[in-house]
Amino acid sequence: MKVSDARVCVLRIEGTNCEEESYRCFKRLGAKPEKVHLKQLTGTDVTSDERRSLSDYQLLVFPGGFSAGDYVRAGAIFAARLRSRLSKDLVEFVREGKPVLGICNGFQILVEAGLLPAMSGVMSEAPEAVLGTNDSARFECRPTLLKNVNRGNCVFTSRIPGDRICQIPSAHAEGKLMFPLDSANRIIKELEENDQIVFKYVDPDGELAGYPWCPNGSIASIAGLCSPEGNVFGLMPHPERVFFRYTHPDWTRHPDGNGDGRAVFESVLEYISKKI
Repeated sequence: MKVSDARVCVLRIEGTNCEEESYRCFKRLGAKPEKVHLKQLTGTDVTSDERRSLSDYQLLVFPGGFSAGDYVRAGAIFAARLRSRLSKDLVEFVREGKPVLGICNGFQILVEAGLLPAMSGVMSEAPEAVLGTNDSARFECRPTLLKNVNRGNCVFTSRIPGDRICQIPSAHAEGKLMFPLDSANRIIKELEENDQIVFKYVDPDGELAGYPWCPNGSIASIAGLCSPEGNVFGLMPHPERVFFRYTHPDWTRHPDGNGDGRAVFESVLEYISKKI
C-alpha cells in the first residue's frame, strides 16, 4: 500500500484536544488522516453519511487531552465506551496487524481498555496496569528525554536507532505507570523478554534518573509500551509536538534537521506501506 492511500482514524470524544496536531503530522507525511468522533463508529446520533467503520482505516490514533474530563480515572470513560460498543471491531483491527497509537490520554485509554500491556490477550478483561497521579501530585509540563530501549519489536520506532535519546515533551498529571505490587517484578521481566518496553525516561547522560527527568515516578522509568506483537503503542510524552525542529526548546542551538517526534509517524507509515 502507498502511504498516500493509508487512511488514519484520529478518534476523539468530548475533552480530547490534541487531535488537530496528530492529524497534521500524518497529513504532512502524505497519508489520509480523518478526525472521527466515537459516535461515528458506534452509529449514535449521526446520519448515514457521517457513519464510519473502523475496518476502513489502516491506523487508529487516540490523541492526547482530557477525554470526558478525566472523571473516574484518566481515560476510563472513553475506554468503557470502547469496550461496550467496539470491542469486537478493535480486537479484529489489532489481530489483522493494523497499528494503534495512544499519546498521553490515548495511552491512558489503551491501558484502561486492556489493549496495553495486553499480556493475556489482545484485549484483557480488566486493566493490567494503571497510569496514576504523578509523584509530585501536580500537572507536569516539561521537556523530557526518552531513550529508545526497544530491540525492534515496536512498529512505531523502526526509524529511531537503538539507545538513541529523543527530546519529547510531557504534559500530564496522571502518568505514573504502575502494576500490582505483588506481581510488578514478574511483569517487568516479562515485558523485557517480550520486547514491549519502548521508551524510558533518562537524564542528559542517558542514565535512568528520578525527578525531574522522570516527571511522574513511573515504575522502571517507563515512558512507553507496546503490545507483544508490536503494533499497539502507547506513550505519555507528545511526539506530535516536536514534529519540527523549531518546536524544540533548544532549537536555536541546533536548528537543523527534523523534530524528534517525526520519526514515530514516519515509522508507522513505513510499516503500513510494507505490511498492509
